[in-house]
Amino acid sequence: MNKIKIILVDDHHIVRDGIKSLLSENEKIEIIGEATSGYELFQLLNKQIPDLILLDISLPKMSGIEVAKVLSSNFKQIKILMLSMHISEDFIFNAVKAGVKGYLPKNTTRDELLSAITEIYEGKEFFSKSISDVILKSYVSKARLGLDISKNKLNNLTNREREILQYVAEGINNPDIAQMLSISIRTVETHKTSIMKKLDLKNTVDLVKFAIKNNITKL
Repeated sequence: MNKIKIILVDDHHIVRDGIKSLLSENEKIEIIGEATSGYELFQLLNKQIPDLILLDISLPKMSGIEVAKVLSSNFKQIKILMLSMHISEDFIFNAVKAGVKGYLPKNTTRDELLSAITEIYEGKEFFSKSISDVILKSYVSKARLGLDISKNKLNNLTNREREILQYVAEGINNPDIAQMLSISIRTVETHKTSIMKKLDLKNTVDLVKFAIKNNITKL
C-alpha cells in the first residue's frame, strides 16, 4: 500500500515536532515536507505534491483559510485537514467553504488525528465531536428563528436513513453507528450516500444543518 504523503503547515516549530512525533510510528504515513507559511507551502508544491496537507489557520501574512482557497482552486487533488486552536463557528464554516475536508482542534488525540487523516485520504470528511457540537449549536439557534423545513425531502427517507441521519448529525462515526445498528460499515456508508442524494446535500455540514432544521436531532 502506498504511504499517505503529508505536508505540515504551521508557523510553530514545536507544534510541527509534536505532530511528527504523533505520526512517526505509523508506517502508512510519510511527512514529505514542512512549511511555516502559505508562501513556503507553495514553494514546496513546485517540487512535490502531497496527498494531504495538515493546515493551521493562524499563519503569517496569509491565513490558513486563504491558503485553503488557493489550494482548492489550483490543487484540487490535494486534500486539506485543518488543525487549529480556533473552534468558533466563523472559523469552522469559513474553512469548510474554503474547501477543507476535515477540521480538528489542536488538543485532539493521536487516534483521532490518525482516523481523520485516513478517512480524508479515502475521500471522506472528518469533523471531531467538539467541532460537530459547534455546528449543531449554531444551527439550533438558526432553526429556532424559523428556517424553512424541507418536509418533502425528509419524507423520502426510510426510517433507517432517518436513524442514521440523526446519528451522523450527533457526531457519531461510521464504525460506532454500524455497531449500534448491527450492520456493516459499508452499509452505513451506502445509507449516507443515499441520504445525501435524496436530500440534495453536498457534505456533512449540510447534513447537520438539515437535521437541526427538521428537528431530527437535539443537543
